[in-house]
Amino acid sequence: MRGLTNYPDPNLLIGSASSDDAAVYKISDDLALVQTLDFFTPIVDDPYLFGQIAAANSLSDVYAMGGKPITAMNIVAVPTEHLSLETINEILKGGADKVAEAECALSGGHTVQNPEPLYGLSVTGTVNPHRVIANAGAKPGDHLLLTKPLGTGIISTAIKRGIANAELEKKASKQMAALNKPGSALASVGLTRAGTDVTGFGLLGHLSHMCRESGVTARLDSSVVPAIDPAVIDFIKQGCVPGGSRENLRLAKEFTTFASGVSEELQVLLADAQTSGGLLLAVHPDHLKEAQDILYSAGAQIVAEIGLLSSADEMPVVVS
Repeated sequence: MRGLTNYPDPNLLIGSASSDDAAVYKISDDLALVQTLDFFTPIVDDPYLFGQIAAANSLSDVYAMGGKPITAMNIVAVPTEHLSLETINEILKGGADKVAEAECALSGGHTVQNPEPLYGLSVTGTVNPHRVIANAGAKPGDHLLLTKPLGTGIISTAIKRGIANAELEKKASKQMAALNKPGSALASVGLTRAGTDVTGFGLLGHLSHMCRESGVTARLDSSVVPAIDPAVIDFIKQGCVPGGSRENLRLAKEFTTFASGVSEELQVLLADAQTSGGLLLAVHPDHLKEAQDILYSAGAQIVAEIGLLSSADEMPVVVS
């Protein structure tokens, strides 16, 4: 968006400049809108499940800002000569059911012809402008929490190559379709200073945005960063690494210092491009236990403590 004309509205609290997950627009002293959109091509064969995952991924950006989704609109691009109306309807049904699970109103959408299928949502949410979870705001001494394990990009590639079993495919799909509601729950009580969700740029990429905007350095302990399944490391050794994850790691090496004991496989996992990944949150040590309890009670799959933030160093991210 560099070089584009942009009206300087003081009520736009968060726009595109800070690499946050969604825009935040102030309506009043205690009400702001959270706005986002996201869509992608199918990552699973089942159309209903694809709809669920795509919808969860779109809704996640509102949750990552601490918001509550209130309305959603379908974004649909399909090759009607290759996909039946029944298949298209199954995609939309999966999305609609996930939007309903979020207690969000599906208010319409737009459909166009396209050579390959694309599906996602435009989502509007609400948040108290004083309780927004943004990239900025993390402080030295904060603990880093992660609410979903890593590896969906690796597993998706293994599935395409036919080497991931049905049980693992089901496990990864269930994780990708899980809503990130805990973000809204934590924001409502003001227990996180900064946060984001882990999606296309991988854990390292999204963490670097937080470090850059907050002016801190993250010190990750790679030994406690969770993977969906131990098989993920084996898949990496077999070359099941999507192009996006490889590019993420290439870029990450420009802002990350890896200790000598961090294997290439672990580096790939930390850079793996996620679909509908977990929340990455910076929490003050005095609030750590309470924040973990709230995240679990709101439905977090895990609450892994993966590192600490320190004063800004030469590199934004240090991995041991």
